Amino acid sequence: MTAADIARSLGVSRATVGFVLNETPGQTISAATTERVLAEARRLGYRPHIAARALASGRSHIVLLVLPDWPIEYSLRENIDEATHALDEHGYTLITYTPHEGSRARPLWETMQPDVVLGLLPFSDPLVKSMRNAGVERIVPDPDEVSEVRYNEGGPRLQVEHLHDLGHRRLGFARPSDPRLFELADAREEAAAAAAIALGLEVPVTLATAPASAEADPSVSEWIATGITGVVAFNDDVATAIIGAASRAGIAVPWQLSVIGHDDTPMSLMVEPRISSVRIDSTGLGHYLAALAIHAMDQTPTPDWEQTSAVTLIPRASTSERPTPHG
Repeated sequence: MTAADIARSLGVSRATVGFVLNETPGQTISAATTERVLAEARRLGYRPHIAARALASGRSHIVLLVLPDWPIEYSLRENIDEATHALDEHGYTLITYTPHEGSRARPLWETMQPDVVLGLLPFSDPLVKSMRNAGVERIVPDPDEVSEVRYNEGGPRLQVEHLHDLGHRRLGFARPSDPRLFELADAREEAAAAAAIALGLEVPVTLATAPASAEADPSVSEWIATGITGVVAFNDDVATAIIGAASRAGIAVPWQLSVIGHDDTPMSLMVEPRISSVRIDSTGLGHYLAALAIHAMDQTPTPDWEQTSAVTLIPRASTSERPTPHG
């Protein structure tokens, strides 16, 4: 079913139908005629041809969010959901895509004609070249500017400050075992180190954790033997693994070791003791991503990162005051 079929059915011009269906501005088509065209389109089951509409209007109303090769965890899912809803309110569809090195499939920006390609990290030169060759005009972060989509560094600072306020002076930073998260873990560990130095503490000791499928537990007893009394965990999954390992080793959390997570996922409430964590404003971050895309398309005001990057400390039972020498 095409627009020409609707025109023949109503006895109006193909141009009139096209103006109505494409919502072409500056036309003087009456409200009655507009309603007749829309009603007939519904009756005949008309569906627009996306590529043709994009060619005619210059817009596909698609935002392509290119994700790094990260596991899709709770916090990232929340951010994507909020960005999806925010863009939907402006008439845009968000589609996610993760390119993989060595993939033989054509990248989606070659087949979907997105209005914007949005990334969580700056794109490599080969990817930018591929997008430009496919006709993509709007890329965020802009490869021609020294800018990037920013991440909140306030979470690790709150983790360190919380443990410091409880009297802990020797801390560890527990990293994830998944290599796909190492880049983000590096950023959080650097932020934790900066927070510790600002408080006059030593840089937190880097602590490795085993994959979730491994039988071996983290060496919690060895950590305590080196004087560590508080652990800043990369996220709640890592915090959960440490609490489980401590329990199996007969180490009491938080009386012998305090553990604080990050992201405040449902997992933080499913273990005993419940995990102190940092809650991220997923709504704000999702809206920030959407606003970046809309800014690139419509030149709306640049979104304010500081207004969308709130983090909140949620203290629970996994952290307490530093243990006494005989604790």
